[in-house]
Parts: sequence; C-alpha cells; structure tokens
Amino acid sequence: MSGAGRGSALARPLQRPPAGRIAAHAVLFVLGAAAALAGALVQAAWFPGGLLLALAGAAGLFLGGAYALGGRGGAAAPVAGWIVAVVLLTASRPEGDFLFGAGWGSYLFLLGGMAVAVICATLGPGRQPGGGSARLGK
Repeated sequence: MSGAGRGSALARPLQRPPAGRIAAHAVLFVLGAAAALAGALVQAAWFPGGLLLALAGAAGLFLGGAYALGGRGGAAAPVAGWIVAVVLLTASRPEGDFLFGAGWGSYLFLLGGMAVAVICATLGPGRQPGGGSARLGK
C-alpha cells in the first residue's frame, strides 16, 4: 500500500483518461498507418536498404510513442494503426491491383514489422503507480 493512503491502483475505480491523452493516442494511430504506407512503398523501391529504413522508422515511432506518453499504451496505438494499414494494403482490389508483391521483401516487412512491434511494446516504459517506495527498512 502506498504511503499517501490512496490504496492500490487495482482497487480504485476506472476513470476516463484526459482528452489530451485520447487525442495523442489517435494521432499516434494515424502516424502508425502513415508509417505502414510509407514503409510499404520504401521497402519495395530500395530492397535491402529500404526494408531496413522502413523497419527502423516503425521502431522509432513505436518506441517514441511509448516514451512520449510514458507507458506501453503509447506504443500500442501506432502498432494498431500500422497493423490495420498493413492488413488493408495486403488485400487485392477487384481490378487486380495490389501493393505488396509476393516476394521476400514484402514478407520480411510484414513479419519484421510485427516482431519490431512486439519488441518495442515490451521494451517501452511501463506506467508506475505514484507513492513511496515499497522497500522495507528505510
């Protein structure tokens, strides 16, 4: 239990997050979709370097979102946008057009992006409850 007497974070009722935090998550979602579109185009244009550039850009966005919002939810918002955009871009249209070709680069971008998303969401800073330290003997 914390020294401030507020109790555990799990014991308190849920509250709606501030409007600024919701807006920040929405902006990160849209940026994740834009990173997926840009990455899909770059990885196909310059194969080895473009793939690395696309994955590095996605990793920077995912980890930057986590640090900017101070929690793993900051990484989850652009990851969700990236995944939604990639799924929509992999579907072929009725005219027969598609953005991802059946090659190594596309598969490495899809699987590598998912791996980068998991890594960045795991390495991102977790939110810590307020209050004093739980160490005894202070």
